[in-house]
Amino acid sequence: MRKRVGILTLAAGFIAASLASSPAPARADVVWDHWQKAESLSSSGDKGGAVPHWVFLADYYASTGEWENAALFCGKLDAYYDALGDYDQAIYYYELENTYWVKAGRDWGAVKLQRADQIRTTVELYKQDRNQSELKQSALPKYGQLAKFEPAYGTYLGMYSEQDPKVGNLFSKTESVYGKKHAINLAYAHWGQSFPATYAKRAKEAGGALQIAWEPDDGLDPVSDGTYLRKWAQDAKAAGIPIFLRFAGEMNGAWVKWHGNPAQYIAKFRMLHDVFAEEAPNVAMVWSPGDVPANDIDPYYPGDAYVDWVGVSLYIEPYENGDPSLPSMLPTSSVERLTRLYNTYSDRKPLMLSETGVPHYSHAAQEDFTEWAKLNLQRLYEIMPYKYPRLKAITYFNVDQQMENAKNDYSLSDSSEIQAYYRQMIANPYLLSKVADAAKPADGVGYVPVDANHQSFTKQTKFIPFVKIPEVYIGKIAYVLNGRVIATQSELPYGLMLRAGEVPEGSVLQLKVYNQAGTQVALRTFGISSQVSVEINGKEQQFEQPPVIRNGSTLTPLRAIFEAMGAKVEYDAATKTVTAHKGSTTVRLTIGQKTVYVNGKSSELEEPAQLVNGFTLAPARFVGETFGGEVAWDGSSRTVTIATK
Repeated sequence: MRKRVGILTLAAGFIAASLASSPAPARADVVWDHWQKAESLSSSGDKGGAVPHWVFLADYYASTGEWENAALFCGKLDAYYDALGDYDQAIYYYELENTYWVKAGRDWGAVKLQRADQIRTTVELYKQDRNQSELKQSALPKYGQLAKFEPAYGTYLGMYSEQDPKVGNLFSKTESVYGKKHAINLAYAHWGQSFPATYAKRAKEAGGALQIAWEPDDGLDPVSDGTYLRKWAQDAKAAGIPIFLRFAGEMNGAWVKWHGNPAQYIAKFRMLHDVFAEEAPNVAMVWSPGDVPANDIDPYYPGDAYVDWVGVSLYIEPYENGDPSLPSMLPTSSVERLTRLYNTYSDRKPLMLSETGVPHYSHAAQEDFTEWAKLNLQRLYEIMPYKYPRLKAITYFNVDQQMENAKNDYSLSDSSEIQAYYRQMIANPYLLSKVADAAKPADGVGYVPVDANHQSFTKQTKFIPFVKIPEVYIGKIAYVLNGRVIATQSELPYGLMLRAGEVPEGSVLQLKVYNQAGTQVALRTFGISSQVSVEINGKEQQFEQPPVIRNGSTLTPLRAIFEAMGAKVEYDAATKTVTAHKGSTTVRLTIGQKTVYVNGKSSELEEPAQLVNGFTLAPARFVGETFGGEVAWDGSSRTVTIATK
């Protein structure tokens, strides 16, 4: 991680210069009158009185295509509403100002979009899901083929640990220190030096892969195909482990020597791709810009044919560049910082956070930010992998910078509280410990957003909220189920486990969010439902049509359960009759009728068999007991259990 000029610093000087040289007044008298009145009112301290005039001027200049003027007056409006605490209006004008700067051919609106994200209230909800086909589908690229070493779903754990006193470059220690093996270990290498074989050897001993940040310190001119490169590639192959090669990262930033010539960069990257494709098939090529400056990213993209993974260096910090004199960056989260890159490239390539971190202490300000770090570590390891299912790897920059660069302490082991919290976060099986093609979590559990298509669950599930408010720190989250408060949380990490028996069909879950002053600042409502599940001999069954409740009776899929119990099933569409055989037992029933026949002897069902979405469903007890099974019902998890004899 290098010292980088942040988004605020990049934009502030440019916009200030524009404001200092405000455009000449329009000739039309009415426009000039609005301008003069706005200036007079603002100068006298009546900014509220100036608002209608600023609105008129912003709209007028937009209508005439004078985009810089339109942007400047939007800037006055967004600053006014932001200071007033009217965040919705401020966000509207921040986004409009950016639009006008873009139309003017400027990138000065990026800082305004960042501020809009900082003050935007967000309440989202994610839940566990076990639908393997849907989880895999949501994590696939648009064209449907996984990249080299890409997991089917889930996110690889990675770490740069060389400066961690408890691990160093002995990667096998990571598990004992942090409770879990990490899939990827990060090492730095420099063009002209030999392949980092020691790091590869230690990654192999730890059962992990290696991410190599390979940096051409003298620029791109010396990078060429020849004996040095070929030997380096052959040594990479000989390492015998998956290698993620991040060549010349953060190329979009002026702080690196390989910045400034996109065409040369692309040519060198493509050349390297071809060499490693020939010499070292165990190497995946990672193209990895920094998240800022955003408008300089795309010109450096080498093309889909030459990139295996898209990475990004993405950090948040309490103060930009560690400078407490600059505006606070506490309202910024990594979640929004990834959106643009994700939307641009995730249809084509898996994404990784090549470097990322959340500091818990600012050396420059001598301030502790433990609670802020915990809040954002949960966002990093729970929210981001669920919100962005194509985010397939996260490598943590585990370093105390002391008074260098941004002057932040990202080190996980410097704080026992942060170390324990990190262990808690990464224990989730969704965060993968082994690199392998089409890898997936051992427990088969993924996460989906709670929306119109993802409301139901079986047995029990965990709900995890993503809550962000302009005040940054959250005082309390209250969970209200069907009008009743069932839980409140004021301690991190946030999340709620619900059992199916607590959540009837058509339930409503509300999240009420309070700031630290105790004021409710957000409310979001979600529809959720539980479904009846069926276990046969301890194995949960998966049905195309799940069980339903009709008139108090649980109806389960007849064919699927009968066949799971070894019976053969036939259906006569003309008479709507189902006939099933197993051994000496024959069962016959008709859709819509309560009378059934077992070996010719009639009996009555409490509820007739029904067609639901083309599937025959019948009362669970009848279905389970017909061929000798023992049926039980667990109301807390809404589970039908069938034990065959």
